[in-house]
Amino acid sequence: MRGAGSRRSPGVRCGLAALGLSVALAGAARAQDAAATSAPAAAGAPIRLQLNRLEASGEACRATVVVDNLKGPAIKSYKVDLFAFDTEGVAQKRVAVELGPLPARKTTVKLFEFAGITCPKIGRVLLNDVLACEGGEGGREGCLERTETETKAGVPLDR
Repeated sequence: MRGAGSRRSPGVRCGLAALGLSVALAGAARAQDAAATSAPAAAGAPIRLQLNRLEASGEACRATVVVDNLKGPAIKSYKVDLFAFDTEGVAQKRVAVELGPLPARKTTVKLFEFAGITCPKIGRVLLNDVLACEGGEGGREGCLERTETETKAGVPLDR
């Protein structure tokens, strides 16, 4: 036998059902938001490209580049399109450089040369594009967006 206070009218039952549904939906939305924010954090982790050093190598200029992939997934191929500008701002040399593979959570050092231009003539280096980014999430365009540039060589490395 129920007491007088324990009976629920149909309107109260519907209200409780609606409240339960909205609580369940809110919980599902929070779980979905949490999953969405944690997955892209790894996918959107920056690739830091640092022009670390320029040094003479005969008639060429040898560049030392540090690639920091400390927060991102492994990348099988990471090929960049670079332009060397002279001290007057005129484009002088274009090189396509394979900087991969980039292991996950690792920093690597790569060397390459700007043939036919001496280091004192280089006034700036431009990351023109990412030509290949295999194995990284987001493809070539995603890797370009994730790439951050810096320099320690006394010559700017711009995007």
